[in-house]
Amino acid sequence: MAVDLTARIAQLRQQLGGPRDGALLRYSLGSALFDSGALKEAAEMLGHAVLADPGYSAAWKLAGKVRLAMDDPAGAAHQWQQGIEAARQRGDKQAEKEMTVFLRRLTPPA
Repeated sequence: MAVDLTARIAQLRQQLGGPRDGALLRYSLGSALFDSGALKEAAEMLGHAVLADPGYSAAWKLAGKVRLAMDDPAGAAHQWQQGIEAARQRGDKQAEKEMTVFLRRLTPPA
């Protein structure tokens, strides 16, 4: 059975500032907040995740999705461009491909 999203968010928030605080925790909290519809908070948490680990391509990918959900296509494009570069540097070909597709969908050919 899936953990209640509100309880999951509360559990993750309790870990902020503790020994497990870092890119993964911030990504997990950002993801849960995104799923709950708290887009502004999700964007903030994902921003912290990529500051903690600029090579975290999954966080960049989700940050772009959050920006798109916030009706900020330019912000989404920026996040995905950063994520593509991070993925290239880490050799994460799948994440690079996915974000490239997302970016292309934002700017269809004229």
